[in-house]
Amino acid sequence: MHTLKYCLVMACVILFSCSQEKNEGPSIVREKYEEYIRVLASDEFEGRKPFTEGERKTLDYLEKQFKSLGIEPGNGDSYLQEVPMVEITPDADTVMHLKTPRGIIDLRGFHDFTINSQRTVPNITWKNVPVVFAGFGVVAPEYGWNDYENLDVKDKIVVVLVNDPGFGGDDSTFFKGNTMTYYGRWTYKFEEAARQGAKGCFVVHNTVPAGYPFQVLQTGWNSAHLYLDSRGKETSTCEGIGWMTKPVIEKIFAATGRDFNQIQSEARRPGFKGFPLDVDITYSMDLKVRYDKSNNVIGKITGTERPDEYIIYTAHWDHLGIGRPDATGDSIYNGAFDNASGTAGLLEIAAAFKRLNAAPKRTVVFLAVTAEEQGLWGSAYYAENPIYPKEKTVASINMDGINPYGRMKDVMVVGSGQSEMEDYLREEAKKLQRDVLPDDEPEKGFYFRSDHFNFAKIGIPALYLKIGSDFIGKGREYGQELKATYTQRYYHQPADELDTTRMNFEGAIDDLELLFRVGKNLANSDRWPKWKEGSEFKAVRESYLP
Repeated sequence: MHTLKYCLVMACVILFSCSQEKNEGPSIVREKYEEYIRVLASDEFEGRKPFTEGERKTLDYLEKQFKSLGIEPGNGDSYLQEVPMVEITPDADTVMHLKTPRGIIDLRGFHDFTINSQRTVPNITWKNVPVVFAGFGVVAPEYGWNDYENLDVKDKIVVVLVNDPGFGGDDSTFFKGNTMTYYGRWTYKFEEAARQGAKGCFVVHNTVPAGYPFQVLQTGWNSAHLYLDSRGKETSTCEGIGWMTKPVIEKIFAATGRDFNQIQSEARRPGFKGFPLDVDITYSMDLKVRYDKSNNVIGKITGTERPDEYIIYTAHWDHLGIGRPDATGDSIYNGAFDNASGTAGLLEIAAAFKRLNAAPKRTVVFLAVTAEEQGLWGSAYYAENPIYPKEKTVASINMDGINPYGRMKDVMVVGSGQSEMEDYLREEAKKLQRDVLPDDEPEKGFYFRSDHFNFAKIGIPALYLKIGSDFIGKGREYGQELKATYTQRYYHQPADELDTTRMNFEGAIDDLELLFRVGKNLANSDRWPKWKEGSEFKAVRESYLP
C-alpha cells in the first residue's frame, strides 16, 4: 500500500515537472504571429511611413497589443519615445547637365541618377560645379588608406565607388577582405564627403557590391526623406547626395578620355590617387522642409531579481509608405517581410515571455523603432538618448526580416565573429538540431544595414540573424534561389505584401523560437556577453565596463 502511494506521488511530481517543462518549452504561436503580420502589412496601414496616417495607425496598434499582452510601458508611464525629425522633400530637376571635354551630357533623373538632400534650405543650385573622382571615398588610418589625400574637393562634387577596397578579395587583413567594413556603406561615404567640404557626393551603383538593384534606389526619387532634427547641433552635410548608374559613369569617363573599368580596378590598389574629372555639373532642386516628431514604441517585462539589467529586443516598425506605382498600378509599399515580419516577431516574443510560468530575472525590453528605412534613425536616437543605460544593457537582439519561405536546417549570423552572442545562439540551435553559419554574403554589409548596428556602436553586443539557405527537403540551391528572387522582385517594392501562396511561416516560427530562447536564457542568467578579439566595438564596451 505504501509502495503504491509512493508511486502515485512520484507520478504526480513527474507529471507536474513535465507540465512545467512543456509550459516553458516552444512558445511561439503561429496563428498570432500571422495575424500581427496581416494587420501591419495591410493596405489600411498605408506602408507605415513616419509622419503619415500610417504611422498613427501603427503606433496605436502596437500600443494596444502591448497593453493586451500585459507588457508594461517602457518609457516611464508611456509606451512612446518621441524622436524629433525633419522631413525634406525634393522637387528636383528631371535633367542634370554635364559639361565634358566632348560636349554636353544630359542625365535623366530617376533613370540615370537619384538625388536628395539633408540641407534645410529652400533651394540648391549648382552652376558649373567641378566633379572629382575620389576612388572609394575612404579615409581609414588603420589600413593606411586615404582617398582624399592631396585631393581638393572643397565646394566640388565627389564621385565615389560603392563598397570598400577589400571587396572581392580574400586578404582578411586588407580592410576585411570580401567582408564589407563600415567604410563601404553609402552612409559613411556621404559623411566623409561632407567632412572633406564637398558640395555633393554620388556613389556609383553596381548591383553586386551594392547588394541590391538600382530600382531599389529609384523608389526614393523626388520623395520625402527623413533625418534626425539636428537644430542646435554642429553638423556637416553635403548639399546633394545620391547615386549614379554604372553605365552613365562609364559614359562620363569615356567623355574625358578615360576607361572607367580600368580606373575602378586601379582604385582598389594601395597608392591610388583620385583626380578632377574635367566635368562640370549644372543642376537645381527645390526643397520642402517640415519638422515633426516620429516615435519609437517601447514596452518591458520587469525582472524579478535584477530589474536594472536589460535584454533589448528590437525591430523597426516603419516601411516606405505610399510611393511610385509599380507596373500593376500598386503604390502601397506594404513591407510585409520588411519589416512587418520582424515587428510581428517582437510582439509574439513578448507574448511568449508573458506565457512563461515565471517572469524573467532580468528586465526584458521590446523596442519597435522608427525610420530604419530612412537611415536607422529611430535606433540612432535611442542610442543617443537611451531610456536604459548602456552600462546596464546586457545585449540587443534584432529582428529585421523573418524567414517567409519555409523551414531551414540552418540560420546565418550577420557579423559572424563579432561577439559571444553567436555562441549563445549556437547553444540554443544545437538543442533544436539546427546549424549556425556565418553570413554567406558578407560583401553586402548587412551588419551596417539594420538597427542592431546603433547598439553595437555604443558597445552593446548585438545579435542579428539572416535567413538560412538549406531548405529542408529541397537543399541549398533552392534556398538561395528564394532569397535572390526576393531581392530582385520584392525588396522595397509594392509587391512585398502578405501573400500566403508564396509565404510559409513555419520557418519564421523556428527562427523566432531560437531568438526567444537566446533572450530567455540570458534574461535568467548572470552572464554578460562580450565582444570578441578583433571586433571594432570591443574597445567601446571596455571603456565603460570592466
